Amino acid sequence: MAADSVGEVNGDRLGVVVVDDHPAVVAGIRLWCAETDRLEVVAGGPTPAVAWTSPGSEAAVVVLDLQLRGMREPGWGELTRLVAAGRRVIVYSMRDDERTVLRSLDIGCATYLTKAEGEAHLVAAVLAAVDDQPYLSPALAGAMTVDRAPDRPRLTERESQVLLAWFQCESKEVVAEMCGLSPRTVSGYLDRVRIRYARVGRPARTKASLVARALQDGLIGLDDL
Repeated sequence: MAADSVGEVNGDRLGVVVVDDHPAVVAGIRLWCAETDRLEVVAGGPTPAVAWTSPGSEAAVVVLDLQLRGMREPGWGELTRLVAAGRRVIVYSMRDDERTVLRSLDIGCATYLTKAEGEAHLVAAVLAAVDDQPYLSPALAGAMTVDRAPDRPRLTERESQVLLAWFQCESKEVVAEMCGLSPRTVSGYLDRVRIRYARVGRPARTKASLVARALQDGLIGLDDL
């Protein structure tokens, strides 16, 4: 879902829909986005329905609170449905426990932020999401611990090299130039890395989740990003 073809509002601005049951949070995100030259909150509300009906259904990014009023458990089902529909979802939650963060990434959210991280991180994360780039928030970095997963896949030296270059670059074309490969070959290496993770039951469907996996497994460090 390319940012230049989905979610555009008022010229070059990109639409954001906020699913949150606290009006002050919706108002705050609306203000933060309005202060940029690329983003605009087009809809906000206390239930996921706001992301499925116009104008929220056309928004480029969904900012989702996992724990809405009346829920006993986080809204894993709704996050799964949004991701399956091809939506870019940023989880924005009061919860900061490692299990919730990593499960959100497993499902396929673009990134995970806590509400304590505020304006600078949220705006940066939304901008990264519309450009299909990973964003490593403090909450996400804190959830990553080297060698926690006993089932981490083993990558070849070339796969690791391409993976790190892709994390550091804006496009596969730039990676190809850096590594002396064709863009198709770069895509092939990245596909093989994803397959390796899928085979051990730890899928990494998005660039953000692949960054998280690589950090968690010690394949890269925070200083590499």
